[in-house]
Amino acid sequence: MSIWTIASYAAWAISALLLGWMLFDLIRVGAVYGEDFLMSAREGEDELLQEAEEEEGGRK
Repeated sequence: MSIWTIASYAAWAISALLLGWMLFDLIRVGAVYGEDFLMSAREGEDELLQEAEEEEGGRK
């Protein structure tokens, strides 16, 4: 076996582990958090910037 064959198998193994980790996380997040929380837009950067601008406007 050449080094490239071993590297190829290692890359496939890492890919399989990442896929397993993503599937596990998908199931875990779906079980822990409700759809309402996951679909909320509260964590958007635009809203954070808007709130910061409002706070600065109130200080003037």
